[in-house]
Amino acid sequence: MVDTERAPVGEVTLAAAIFDAPVRQHLLQAMVVRQQARHRRGTASTKTRGEVAGSNKKPWRQKGTGRARAGSRTSPIWRGGGIVFGPKPHDYDRGMNKKERRQALCAALTLKRREGRLLILERFSVEAIKTKALKALLEKLNLSNVLIVVAEPDERLFLSARNLPGVKVLVSAGINVRDVLSHQDLVLTRAAVDKIQEALA
Repeated sequence: MVDTERAPVGEVTLAAAIFDAPVRQHLLQAMVVRQQARHRRGTASTKTRGEVAGSNKKPWRQKGTGRARAGSRTSPIWRGGGIVFGPKPHDYDRGMNKKERRQALCAALTLKRREGRLLILERFSVEAIKTKALKALLEKLNLSNVLIVVAEPDERLFLSARNLPGVKVLVSAGINVRDVLSHQDLVLTRAAVDKIQEALA
């Protein structure tokens, strides 16, 4: 554990079951796909030939006109007709049980630790809502693309980070596989580590 100057200030015990877990790539992939799928609204909708407005009367007689036979104005091959196999509202959520979700998050945390991209700070905060101050602090820590996880909501930190590209701040309860893997570095406060280990124990 270090401070904002990267100077050692103590030690923190990391649970092997969480930060030294087996890294199963298929679980990481499944979890990221699930998270992305859950962001889809699933509201796209088209009308079939039975739903569009139009008469079911035969437009013209079957034979003798020289034109192709037709039975309905709602036919998909007609302008204004129905749509064949078009999208309908549905849920894109992919099922994944609690044990698999936990294993995927532990694997993501383990991956960051093994890559040397996990940094544990005693505390992480800013004195005022100022993006410039947070940017300077991150540059001092040699961090650019980073996910910062804190134990409790910190409005000053959230507002200071919102305009920095590649920087995201989360509360420990909201840590997830997609955000961990999509950022180069992971910064945890000591209090956040305790809460994560308590939740995943």
